[in-house]
Amino acid sequence: MARKASLSGFPEWLPEERLVELHVLDTLRKTFELHGFSNIETRAVETVSHLLRKGDIDKEVYAVSRLQADDDGGRATSSDDGLALHYDLTVPFARYVVENSGHLAFPFRRYQIQKCWRGERPQDGRFREFTQADIDVVGDGVLPFRYDVELALVVVDALSALPIPDFTVRVNNRKLAEGFYRGIGLEDTAGVLRSIDKLEKIGAEKVTALLQTELGATDDQAVLALRLASIRTADVSFVDQVRALGVTHPLLEEGLNELEQVIAEASRRAPGRVVADLSIARGLDYYTGTVYETVLNGHESLGSICSGGRYDSLATKGNRTFPGVGLSIGVTRLVSRILSQDFTAVSRQVPTAVLISLTDDSSWSAAQDIATSLRSRGISAEVAASAEKFGKQIKFADRRGIPFVWFTATDGTHEVKDIRTGAQEPADPDTWSPPAVDLVPTVLRAKPAAG
Repeated sequence: MARKASLSGFPEWLPEERLVELHVLDTLRKTFELHGFSNIETRAVETVSHLLRKGDIDKEVYAVSRLQADDDGGRATSSDDGLALHYDLTVPFARYVVENSGHLAFPFRRYQIQKCWRGERPQDGRFREFTQADIDVVGDGVLPFRYDVELALVVVDALSALPIPDFTVRVNNRKLAEGFYRGIGLEDTAGVLRSIDKLEKIGAEKVTALLQTELGATDDQAVLALRLASIRTADVSFVDQVRALGVTHPLLEEGLNELEQVIAEASRRAPGRVVADLSIARGLDYYTGTVYETVLNGHESLGSICSGGRYDSLATKGNRTFPGVGLSIGVTRLVSRILSQDFTAVSRQVPTAVLISLTDDSSWSAAQDIATSLRSRGISAEVAASAEKFGKQIKFADRRGIPFVWFTATDGTHEVKDIRTGAQEPADPDTWSPPAVDLVPTVLRAKPAAG
């Protein structure tokens, strides 16, 4: 189980916990690359003006400045020209695309796994320093809608390979929602979306009050908005349910058609994993079409573990636009829940497969030769630091979680002992290998989660 960080919101993992995190990161990387995504890394800082141009999160941004004053006596501040740590990877990626557009082949498929910083109140699943894993596809001028469908399927593949419980990808479409709200006479669609986005946190009664007091909605308008948000299906039957509400608008029809494409393909390839959920709004205002949120079944209180959507105008350069669609997996949020709920077991806490014991202190150099031979064949090996009694050297290996101990006799012959079973057998430094399961630490799949 993960221990509590001494500095709130900035987690640090123990070695065995870090192995779990590395397993998650490696699994995501391999899955993204199997789907043809190229890796990039952007700088940790952006200008304040760039970070704040999309989304209302100015209270959460960490400004960056030097402790020592500049020559003119001033200090860097959170002014528009100042620097700040990025709070997500989408905004830096948009800047990266614009600056490197002459060197990229579009549509550009990228994945990015980096730390982010956000100055919010730490709580379960929320951190001030955290790792995100993003995938995006960006076009030059246009981006076919089929990428919206594809990204949902990529994320299903990625999450299915992780040691986590079952999950559900919940999908909606901003065009569908905005068209519906306009069709019932609510023109402040952004305000309605912000209110609907609070539905799971504050409930239908309070959302109704917000719609009426802040947006001037009538009783009938509030009822229709909430009826739309209540629709959730694992197939395309949501289309008929929306139309049964009797609202018409061209944007609504466009959104219905797009969401139907996502759900139709996902229900065929990943039945039950991807559902149409018309309560999903997403808080950031740069989303323009498809929006995604993903929850662990039975752990909905953790919040979304993977979210994102379509953005048509986040990145622009003169009269060029770079529309995109992307998803972001909250790696630290996932790892913290995996550890706290014991969803995994790690075979050992160190990479070392074998400890080379010492008969006496003069044998240290020869022991290093053995270790070098093993390492040349990809076997992680350590040499004991001192020639203590063999029993103490074995206890040292056991305490570290090292499964094998190597012994060299005075006649130059070698044996290896599996300290878990007590079995001991002859060995040759140039040919011996541990069983495949013991070559590197392994992370076992999740056990069934409690409801």
